[in-house]
Amino acid sequence: MLDQLQLDKILFLDIETVPGTYAYVDVDEKTKELFHAKTRFLKKDDETTFESIYNDRAGIYAEFGKIVCVSVGFVTETGTGRQIRMKSFYHDDEHSLLTQFKKLLDDHYNTQFHVLCGHNAKEFDFPYICRRMLINGIKLPRILDIAGKKPWEINHLDTMELWKFGDFKAYTSLALLCHVFNIPTPKDDISGADVARVYYEEKDLERIKVYCEKDVVALIQLALRMRGDGLVEEAEIKYSETTD
Repeated sequence: MLDQLQLDKILFLDIETVPGTYAYVDVDEKTKELFHAKTRFLKKDDETTFESIYNDRAGIYAEFGKIVCVSVGFVTETGTGRQIRMKSFYHDDEHSLLTQFKKLLDDHYNTQFHVLCGHNAKEFDFPYICRRMLINGIKLPRILDIAGKKPWEINHLDTMELWKFGDFKAYTSLALLCHVFNIPTPKDDISGADVARVYYEEKDLERIKVYCEKDVVALIQLALRMRGDGLVEEAEIKYSETTD
């Protein structure tokens, strides 16, 4: 399927999320009550506390978390080969970054020929973005507004889904696929588990942005390999100036 698509019509993306409130003790009682109701199935014994569940999982639920970075990339053809171009939207004000991201989609990715691509994005990134946009009072851009559409009318690609080949048994991480495809992934700074700490304690959005962009570059390289194409050289990865 990938080899039938125009690369310059695909927008590759990844998001980074954190809990809306960092410390469980600071969460208001009504929110705690609703969080307990949503996650009660995870409390399997007395040693597991709702506080530990909150610390581990609040950021991955759109009702209790927020987006702090959306990184995007696309592939373009140059006179000497292919180039990856990157851009990130990152801000403490989620409404601001989502509004900027929506403008990109509305202006440049708004036709039936455009495609969004992520890894495990149909399960996580795409629905999370849609939910947070609605919570922030932002109208969904056309490419994310899938209500009433038939499956073949939804222009979303997921490299994890493509890798399943109809197998529903297991999750396969981007890191594992990059390893088996021998794709360099210089993510030697932080991991996903560190994002909330880096955001709330170190207040280092720039570091989170760099981490997120590395995932998008890895995603693009994986998609190229899954097409049977060669990788884009590091020197041909271009990062745009961004503002926080």
